Amino acid sequence: MSNENKTGQNETLVRGLTNRHIQLIALGGAIGTGLFLGIGPAAVLAGPSVILGYALAGIIAFFIMRQLGEMVVQEPVSGSFSYFAYKYWGNFPGFASGWNYWILYILVSMAELTAIGHYIHFWWPEIPLWVSSLFFFIVINALNLASVKVYGETEFWFSIIKVVAIIAMIIFGVYLLISGTGGEKATITNLWNDGGFFPKGLFNKTENGYSGLFAAMAMIMFSFGGLELIGITAAEAKNPEKTIPQATNQVIYRILIFYVGALVILFSLSPWRDITEGSSPFVMVFQNLNGLEFSLFGKVVQFNTLIANVLNLIVLTAALSVYNSSVYSNSRMLFGLAQQGNAPKFLKKLNKNSVPTNAIIISSCFAGICIIINKLVPEKAFEYLMALVVSTLIINWLMICYTHLKFKKSINAEGVQSKFPSIFFPISNYICIAFLVLILGLMSITGMEIQVILIPIWIGFLFVMYKLYKPK
Repeated sequence: MSNENKTGQNETLVRGLTNRHIQLIALGGAIGTGLFLGIGPAAVLAGPSVILGYALAGIIAFFIMRQLGEMVVQEPVSGSFSYFAYKYWGNFPGFASGWNYWILYILVSMAELTAIGHYIHFWWPEIPLWVSSLFFFIVINALNLASVKVYGETEFWFSIIKVVAIIAMIIFGVYLLISGTGGEKATITNLWNDGGFFPKGLFNKTENGYSGLFAAMAMIMFSFGGLELIGITAAEAKNPEKTIPQATNQVIYRILIFYVGALVILFSLSPWRDITEGSSPFVMVFQNLNGLEFSLFGKVVQFNTLIANVLNLIVLTAALSVYNSSVYSNSRMLFGLAQQGNAPKFLKKLNKNSVPTNAIIISSCFAGICIIINKLVPEKAFEYLMALVVSTLIINWLMICYTHLKFKKSINAEGVQSKFPSIFFPISNYICIAFLVLILGLMSITGMEIQVILIPIWIGFLFVMYKLYKPK
């Protein structure tokens, strides 16, 4: 690889991500704010059956990861699924897939930077929100400009914090259940003693809209957005034929432990009817411990106060992790698009540490503009931008599933032996596509019509841009 970097044109990424980096990047992609903060609304719609919803969505996400994993292990290149859509499907699918993913994480960057400001505000309300956002905007982009190893190390420790936090919560929750100190309401029978495991059925129309497991599936599925990051790391992973399969295969176990396992314990500790849209079961656990206090450095500290600070640190870490990964993945996607000829050539430029400098700078400029837009335009505009995040995520997953079908057809015709075959091909592809189409159908009748409408509009816009750009 180092020889390739000395060929005159510095256009080759280096493999600076080790096995532990890849493992924690994959794990970090599976654990985000969707687990810490996004469970409340879904729990209100479905009750305890939301646990089954996360298990089903996790299996679908795992199938998609295996499909992407097979492609990137076979050809560990920059651009990931955009490259494969370009090579095995056509120029426009490659163009659309790459730019769709890029805008997705530009918008996610905007949301996370805004959230970071609010989390800092919790401790220091005198600091303006834009100051906190700008500070971490500069820090994270500077880290990514240093080297891919610095990104990997940063994401490694961000993920460690999230993993330790969830494991601690699970262990503490088990202790509260077994010891009986979780309060009178804490019992495993909470999972079925109030209307059963499906207290709101599978799908029911109510005065306020829809409820039931299927009504919650859309927001549950979006909690797994980010798992595809493992595909972006392939071009910079050391020994990708070994590390990518290991990281991909372990995701299913992590989903079962960190999502399903944690939710079983947390729903046991607190009746599902006590959960509100603005809360999380993680918070509910500790509300049963009012009055508990202890001494810390000679000062009496309320347990709830400590937990509030710890939870704020965790969600801040989750937001920084997502933004860090957004900066990394966006720059690599732009680099890959430039290599395909679907983006300007200057985006292929690497610095002395083989980092795509121009791609990072351009992405960060757009993310910064989005922060300004967020502060200047009415809330409705921000709402539509966030709706586009949902639309682009669905497009991304569908394109991975279909591109994998084209990829398999091509290598099978050539008699090429796959190094990391996906599970249950091609049935798993059709299951994933059908599931995602079902999600779109549910969204269209459960108050998320704008996200569905935006999909053909956005694809049409990308097609116009593709025709105007006329890539070679």
